[in-house]
Amino acid sequence: MNIRTQVYGTGMKVPDHIITNEYLSTIVDTSDEWIVSRTGMKERRQVKPEESASDLIVPASLQALENAGITAQDLDMIIVATISSDMLFPAAACLVQDRIGARQIPAFDISAGCTGAIYALSLADQFIRFGSCKYILVVGAELLTKITNWTDRSTCVLFGDGAGAMVLGPSQKEGHGILGSHLASDGKGGDLLCIPAGGSMMPPSHETIDKNLHTLQMRGNEIYKTAINTMSQSVRILLEREGLTPDDVDLFVFHQANLRILEAVGKRLGVESDRVFVNIHKYGNTSSASTMMAIHEAVEEGRIKEGSYVAQVAFGAGLTWGGILWKW
Repeated sequence: MNIRTQVYGTGMKVPDHIITNEYLSTIVDTSDEWIVSRTGMKERRQVKPEESASDLIVPASLQALENAGITAQDLDMIIVATISSDMLFPAAACLVQDRIGARQIPAFDISAGCTGAIYALSLADQFIRFGSCKYILVVGAELLTKITNWTDRSTCVLFGDGAGAMVLGPSQKEGHGILGSHLASDGKGGDLLCIPAGGSMMPPSHETIDKNLHTLQMRGNEIYKTAINTMSQSVRILLEREGLTPDDVDLFVFHQANLRILEAVGKRLGVESDRVFVNIHKYGNTSSASTMMAIHEAVEEGRIKEGSYVAQVAFGAGLTWGGILWKW
């Protein structure tokens, strides 16, 4: 039997506190109509000041483990995709390994912007398919409200906090699981979406803080066009490799960055809107957590079931993009 990687269980966690468009209109020059018409977002979630990434990762992970029917002691590896870890180091994955009571297994973070979960899933797939690991916990988690410039109306309306988790393991059914993955990057576009300060190039200083250089900076128009092109490309590559077409896919789970992007990618692929999963109106852009949370909700709602073909695709800082093609 050709070993593939399947999902054993999913989980997610978002904070209780909701930031509405109406609230944002009181702190920047914007309105509910303006935000909805340009992004499709109505609400986004925000953690408490004292909370960190692992505070969302732990409950999302425990839910995924429970749904998988295994315990943390059964895990062989933990991979967390995030750009907003608790600290610069150690990795959030190490903190989570301790908090959920896992054994002394490999645990590490990866950074690929909003595509982080796709990169992490592809990496986990290699370990499982080649027999190095049986069960791997993969989490996408972001606390983007902590790194948002709340005086910039072009970005502060976009981002929210959340975590999505999957427990992966070897497929129990022939032909089911990850059918293929596609990863790509283009560093020439690295400055289109970044946090300029805080690293070795521009260490923290009074000047960097005063200039808000520790917050997300984005050139939205260029990001918009590139996101549509690259996510469409990833879908086509994944499907062509398996001899499939968009008509064969039951559900498209795109990164929830902007409703207009989701609609444009769907239109380019000739996909009806009811086969494109959308939850951006509830959570905004949660970066690497986005598609993981969407997959969890789609499973819970019965929109993904055994035998479903699912295309999970994202685009993000780096620039990075890629996708996973599943047969559930």
